[in-house]
Amino acid sequence: MSTSQAGTSQLEMLSSLAKDARDQAGQLLAKERQSEQQTQAQLQALHRYRAEYSERLQTAMRQGIDPASMYNYQQFLASLDAALTRAQQALAEQQNRVEKSQEQWRQEQRKLSSYDTLASRRLLEAQRRSARQEQKINDDLVNSRMARQQSETPR
Repeated sequence: MSTSQAGTSQLEMLSSLAKDARDQAGQLLAKERQSEQQTQAQLQALHRYRAEYSERLQTAMRQGIDPASMYNYQQFLASLDAALTRAQQALAEQQNRVEKSQEQWRQEQRKLSSYDTLASRRLLEAQRRSARQEQKINDDLVNSRMARQQSETPR
């Protein structure tokens, strides 16, 4: 195997590994985005539930409510507020993981693009070498024909 073939083989292997790494990063990114959507949906559900429960409290207060029930409503609303705070923090953390996954995917894509660019350059250079070699062979053939014709021509 020639040096250029070995280099091409190594480049193909590196490109394949980079493609696999990019694909894995893409799968992780998709998983993180899905998790972000689920976390967002949970947060929205908590917001709706809190709004509904708050409305129930308002209705109960308009109709008259005993102090113990009022206390229970307030405590439950406080626990919902705490759950909302935790859900918002979880969403922020998940969004951070999505951003990191996106950056990892971008890095892997840049690496793959670099290998593809290098492979394209090597192919172009090989085509140029081949064209130069073919031109040299053609030039040599023409020169040898001309030399034969000149030597065969009587003076």
